[in-house]
Amino acid sequence: MADFTIRPAGVGDGSFLADMVVEAANWHGTSTRPRPAVLSDPVYRNYIAGWPRPADRGFVADDPQQRPVGAAWYRLLAADVPAHGFVAAGVPELIIGVTPVWRAQGVGRALLQALTDAAHAAGFSRIALSVEHGNHAESLYRSEGFAVVASRGGRDTMVRRLG
Repeated sequence: MADFTIRPAGVGDGSFLADMVVEAANWHGTSTRPRPAVLSDPVYRNYIAGWPRPADRGFVADDPQQRPVGAAWYRLLAADVPAHGFVAAGVPELIIGVTPVWRAQGVGRALLQALTDAAHAAGFSRIALSVEHGNHAESLYRSEGFAVVASRGGRDTMVRRLG
């Protein structure tokens, strides 16, 4: 496993979370959506606007020089708010992104585990996420207990029961 640390995401991490939304949107690397286009999309914008809100929780992975290389966080969204992985009110939606050079080095798994532990400690019984078809991260999510509950528009919504 690569040398990195995990820390809670704070107020000053909003810009980096936006970077990770862009990474998540461009996971395939074949054709990239420019940052302004991703961040102006209402769904992606809902994942970071006003970070942090009171119920938001997140973690950032830092490299040995304390530069952020990945992040995972969750938000509670209402049914009428555009989102890719909305399941129900009161079920947080997880967002995760890792810079390309740090992928497949345990960063995503460590972030995912820290975040699901935090969601469980906060009293949530489930957590949801959305993954595009073909994204290799789906195997990570399955290995961490997530299961597909819906599929539409080239995306799977996955849920993990906590506890």
